[in-house]
Order: sequence, then structure tokens, then C-alpha cells
Amino acid sequence: MENIIELKNVTKEFKVLNRHEGLKGSLKDLFSRDYKIVRAVDNINLEVAQGEIVGFLGPNGAGKSTTIKMMTGVLEPSAGELIINNRIPYKDRSKNSQEMGVVFGQRSQLWWALPLVESFKLLKDIYQIPDENYNAMLKLYGSMVDLDSLLHKPVRQMSLGQRTLSDILAAFLHNPKVVFLDEPTIGLDVAMKSKIREMILELNQKKNTTVILTTHDMGDVDALCQRIVIIDQGKMLYDNDIEHLKKFFGAYRTLKIRPREKVTEAAAKLKEQLAEFEVSVTNDDTWISILVNEEKVRVMKILEQVQEILNVRDMQLEEISTEDVIKKIYNSPLESGEEVAL
Repeated sequence: MENIIELKNVTKEFKVLNRHEGLKGSLKDLFSRDYKIVRAVDNINLEVAQGEIVGFLGPNGAGKSTTIKMMTGVLEPSAGELIINNRIPYKDRSKNSQEMGVVFGQRSQLWWALPLVESFKLLKDIYQIPDENYNAMLKLYGSMVDLDSLLHKPVRQMSLGQRTLSDILAAFLHNPKVVFLDEPTIGLDVAMKSKIREMILELNQKKNTTVILTTHDMGDVDALCQRIVIIDQGKMLYDNDIEHLKKFFGAYRTLKIRPREKVTEAAAKLKEQLAEFEVSVTNDDTWISILVNEEKVRVMKILEQVQEILNVRDMQLEEISTEDVIKKIYNSPLESGEEVAL
């Protein structure tokens, strides 16, 4: 399968002023040449084939946005090679944008005061979409969502979910080869999240569009991504499928406890009395979750300890979730500075 995205030893550095405190410091900064070099992206190698959906994950400040901006041509790499659809993005931004779609956070590409259909018509002219292709896309959209209720509604009157859905439709309208989606379901309710995920998946399958998805919502990852890439401090920590990642952390289990006493007080008690077993204890309003590494201690041993400490109403045993796996990846390599070898 042909690669549509190729990054070879891509690095991005920024020159940042070492700022001083106070009014005198601010005046001094006006004439200062005291700069430091910050490496936002550090020697990343990545290949993405046509039609893949790749989750691009990492904590805030990891270098995700900088990498995406280089892929879209907004930024030029400091070093390395970057090819998108056989083009160098920052050298050929006009042609590159014709075969690319983007949805960045809450920044809409739709015209605020106009009905959605007018935004679509403007995008049709901008991307020079033939009438036949444009009508075919509208027909496809109509088979996936209730398009008639949106087309003649001004964008300013739409709910957040409707605007997000419309923005994603606009990003796919010119049938791009690559679409970049940045936190597409942030702030949405469960029903709208599900609808948008189904729509993205269907567009990917029917149009063979490559999708690069940045998100902190593990529901997006589980529903959409065949493969995930994790970066932190500008370095790539992981590049493989989710199931492979879960197998790597196969020794982890989550013991969920529903106590008869107040959950917060019970969780605090468990944190203190299970500290020697190196387990992670968290809680919500109803359940206490204990993440157990069975290479260090058996789940049954922890359950026995819990029953001595608490009056247990109910319990469940779960495999490690994608979210917990990602947390482990974020936390463990940062301490050692090593890449996850998978």
C-alpha cells in the first residue's frame, strides 16, 4: 500500500527569548539577545498509508500540534524530510491544501452568519469542485446524517455538536486524500460523539481518506483508530496498533470496588493501606478503581486486603482500558527517558 505521509528524522526547533521579571526586566527584554533553543519535535520518523486512521496522542505540550502544522505546511521543519502526497507541504502549500482537509479545535471554517449550504457553495468554488462531485458528496452526506435540517440553518444558530458535524462535512467536501482532525468531539454529549465517530469512520471507508486524529478522548481512539502514535517531549514513544499495546500491558487488571461506606473516604483509606503493593487507586462517585500489575502482586491478594479494610457491596474485574494504557505510556517513559520498545 502506498504511503501518503512520510516523515524522516523530522525536527523542529524554536528560538525563545529568555525573559526577565518585572518592569526593568521587560525593558531589558526589548533589547536582549539572550535566546535559548527549544526543540519541540525531536527526530520523528513516521509513515502513514492511504486510507489509515491514525490516532496522534500525547500530553499537552508534547509536540503534536507542531508536527501537524508541519504536515499541513504551516511550519517548515528545522531538519529532516517531510512528504505529504508526494509533495513538500511548506513549499507547495496551495496545491497541498487542495488535497487536504482540516478541523482544528473550535476554529470553524464555516461562515458564521450564512446558512451551511452557502458555506458549502463557497468551498465548492474555492476548491473548484465539479458539480457532479459536489452533488455526489451532498447525496452521500444525506445518507449519513439529517442534512436537510442543517443546510439552510445559519451556522450561528447551530449547537456545538451541529457546528462540529458541519465542520467535518466541510473538511471532506472536496474529497481530500488526507484529513487532520484536532479534538473533533471535545465538549460534545455522548449521542453526538457517537454520531460523529460513525460519520468519520464511514467517510474513511467509502472515500479511502487518510485521517490523522489528535484527541484526549479515548472513546475516539477505541472507536476510530486502527493504529496509534504517541509522542512526548517531541519524541516518539510508540507506533503500533492498540491491541499490541494492550498485550504489552497484559499483566495489568483493574479491580473495581463498590463500598458500603462513602466512596471518597474508602478510597483514601485504600490508598494509605495498599501503598506497599504499588497499586494505583482512583475513584468516581460510585466505584473505586484499583489498577494492579499482576507481575508484582496478584489481584486476589489485593481483593483479600480490600475485604479486610472495607465492607464491600459489589466488585468487578476488568482488563486494562485504553485510557489506563495511555496513562502508563505517558508516565513510565518520561521517568526513564526511554522509548517504549514494542
